[in-house]
Amino acid sequence: MRIERLDGEPAVATVRGALEGTGGAWIVGGTLRDALLGRELRDVDLAIEGDPRAAARAVAAAAGGPVFPLSETFGAWRALSGDGSWHCDISPLQGPTIEADLAQRDFSINAMASPLAGGELIDLHGGMTDLSAGLLRVLGPQSYAADPLRALRLVRLASELGLAVDRETETITRAAAPRIEEASGERIFAELRGVIVSRRAVAGLRLAGRLGVAAAVLPEFAALGGVEQSDFHDLDAHEHTLAVLERQIELEDDPGRLFGEAGAPLAAVLGEPFADQLTRGEALRFGALFHDLGKPETQGVREDGRITFIGHDDAGERIVSEICTRLRTSERLRSFLGALTRHHLRLGFLVHEVPLSRVAIYRYLRDCSPVEVEVTALSCADRLATRGRNAERAIAAHLELATQMMFEALAWRASGGAPSAPLRGDELAAALGIERGPELGKLVARMREAVFTGEVSTASEAIELARALRHNSAP
Repeated sequence: MRIERLDGEPAVATVRGALEGTGGAWIVGGTLRDALLGRELRDVDLAIEGDPRAAARAVAAAAGGPVFPLSETFGAWRALSGDGSWHCDISPLQGPTIEADLAQRDFSINAMASPLAGGELIDLHGGMTDLSAGLLRVLGPQSYAADPLRALRLVRLASELGLAVDRETETITRAAAPRIEEASGERIFAELRGVIVSRRAVAGLRLAGRLGVAAAVLPEFAALGGVEQSDFHDLDAHEHTLAVLERQIELEDDPGRLFGEAGAPLAAVLGEPFADQLTRGEALRFGALFHDLGKPETQGVREDGRITFIGHDDAGERIVSEICTRLRTSERLRSFLGALTRHHLRLGFLVHEVPLSRVAIYRYLRDCSPVEVEVTALSCADRLATRGRNAERAIAAHLELATQMMFEALAWRASGGAPSAPLRGDELAAALGIERGPELGKLVARMREAVFTGEVSTASEAIELARALRHNSAP
């Protein structure tokens, strides 16, 4: 069988031209799998008999892009196209022949090869049959022994491709899962990211739980299982978290459904590139997954029998920091997820103070900054996933307030945050005849609040307010 689709791919044509006449070279792995599934091809994976460094340089020269080493362990190199639309990963054969190389791969659907120059598909492990059946099948226990991370990769591929896992593979994976933690944090995060950003993230996490993969990768998330909640919830903490993630993905898909006219600008914010190869919306999915991780250690029971989780926001922020450190994420992502966890309850508390004063709105935005937009969205997913006592009335009240606050948060973000005071701190100090210090800092902060609330708009009004504040606070 020849995969004719490859002949029409510009990236494949470029690589073929660059490496014409260089000897043994085969298209392998995900490129063939995606071509057979009809998915978009954004990479060309090659296994070659020759020098991968020289081959990568030849491809980069033809494609007009850079080249760099990808893996010292396997001797792989990557060449990028000049426009960044595709890349080519080139590895030396892992064995004396292409057949020996394929036998060392992870799953049958990744253990196929096609000669770069064109020719018949090499499929010794039933990859085509498994693809047709929609199945993921590991080549055997030795596959996981060679690389423990492959157990997590199974979950990622199932999530991305919508494939089922065959029964024997489930058994082998469950036995291998505890060793995933032997892989580096960066590699674990990369595979976990693929699960979370996929269309089937929730199904992927359920699969990860069933196979013991979640317990190995995110034991803090697995620990939510069986954590009973108050009667305002109809689910335990684990199932509630999955429901929050599901609602968050729905919100990401159609923010206008909840936020009306604020939906379009919110979609633009969520689509912005953020950190660790995530958009803001994708990073927010991690926020949904992590927001209640502090519940197991803070669970308590009041005298009337009601279950509480006092302080789970603060405990959760600490746990999120520990996870991000373990997974070697960027500081930007760690701070973002920590802030979401710390502030995810704030808007719910404000529902009881409606209608909100301008001061209350300002303090919410100030305290939640720089995640004021994202945490407002997350609070809605959290509220929608809470379906216990008094749910419908509570949801309606929360969404009404959240819609109002989303407009405020988007405007706050667009303007760069809190407004400036009408005069500088040194100018205010001179006008009041005071020294620089904590008192001055508090007064300047109060001036910024006053500008937002409309109390002052000019320097003279700010000075007058500051004098009044000092007079009223004097003993």
